[in-house]
Amino acid sequence: MNRLSKNRAVAIALTALSTGFLATACQTTTTTPPSATSPAPASPVAATTPAGGEGGLKIGSLLPSTGDLASIGQLMVASVPMAVETANKCGGVNGKPVTLVLEDDQTNPATGTTAMTKLAEVDKVAGVVGSFASSVSSAAVDIAVRNKVMLVSPGSTSPVFTERAKKGEFQGFWARTAPPDTYQAAALANLAKEKGFKRVSTVVINNDYGVGFEKAFVEAFEKQGGTVVNKAKPTRYDPKATTLDTEAAAAFAGKPDAVVAVVYAETGSIFLKSAYQQGVSQGVTVMLTDGAYSPTFPEQVGKTADGKFILAGAVGTTPGADGKALADFTKLWKEKQNKDVPPYAPQTWDATALLMLAAQAAKSNTGEGIKSKIREVANAPGEEVSDVCKALELVRQGKDINYQGASGNVDIDENGDVVGSYDVWTVEPTGKLSVTGKVSPK
Repeated sequence: MNRLSKNRAVAIALTALSTGFLATACQTTTTTPPSATSPAPASPVAATTPAGGEGGLKIGSLLPSTGDLASIGQLMVASVPMAVETANKCGGVNGKPVTLVLEDDQTNPATGTTAMTKLAEVDKVAGVVGSFASSVSSAAVDIAVRNKVMLVSPGSTSPVFTERAKKGEFQGFWARTAPPDTYQAAALANLAKEKGFKRVSTVVINNDYGVGFEKAFVEAFEKQGGTVVNKAKPTRYDPKATTLDTEAAAAFAGKPDAVVAVVYAETGSIFLKSAYQQGVSQGVTVMLTDGAYSPTFPEQVGKTADGKFILAGAVGTTPGADGKALADFTKLWKEKQNKDVPPYAPQTWDATALLMLAAQAAKSNTGEGIKSKIREVANAPGEEVSDVCKALELVRQGKDINYQGASGNVDIDENGDVVGSYDVWTVEPTGKLSVTGKVSPK
């Protein structure tokens, strides 16, 4: 897969965007064309003036357009400029248009570190929407805290962030609009119980997301009387692995009722394809999570010799979206993108909206200002409001608001966490992912 240049930035003023995210600049801009070996950016990268300066509020995006999570991340990215465009059409923030800098973290902590450093120390953003991978956010959050930049992740769900927040490591410069995996792991354990599974094994990507989820799932499943057959020797794989034959054989050994696979799409497809080719997955249900909830994932895993999808019948969980703003967001998304709302797009919209609303409430285009007001605009008390423009207007009038997002009510607690709902999904024989219901973590 081609990768974007690490330090490429395209400077475009984001005062207006058309469908397809072609920016109309209102000032002189400079553009660095992509190299011959790199694809064009998924969407425009913007901003030239410091946050808090003449250019008004400046925020950044740190999401994966390439790498292991690209199949999900590419679709998430579009929500950020959509939210910024919406705010700018109704007066912007603190009387000026919001500008945006988009960076591709390539699902790589090292690349994410470089990109976050650029956003904080070169672009001087006040807030950042990102990242998706917990491993990238783990690297980026330290840079954010050091530079007093508010980081709001729409998808980093590792329980590690809750633990670190409780220790005071983030100083309030961290929040997320997707709930931690302590909740999703419990929801997946409940789903396993509903399916009648008593003996399961686990396989996880060896990073903050995978290991944190594994720990929470094992605890929840055992509380229900279930057995994790490989608990003593868990199967964990290297995120950079290109072959996973040994791991596939180990995870499916002993014919468990199900294999709980906490994977990313690119490497997860290698694992599941290997399990099929070795003949060890027959008769064993595969249970998946949000890291593999991509429309292209079944195709990545592949088909059997007779043309059937290998992954047909697999089930999983993913944070759902049931907020009061969801209907309007869905309408806007379909108008702009001409497709259904993808996973995590609502959470990304809400993360962007909260950064802008908090800056307006603080009357400040700084990270410290955003930090001081983000819980105030997200939580009760205050007038419940789901429309971003109406919310901005109420805040300009000095009124308290309780923003109701597209993903949920986005009530942020003292650790930066929210509690969400979980969709149950399955892979149809056609390879399509279908949501079949909901499951509670309680």
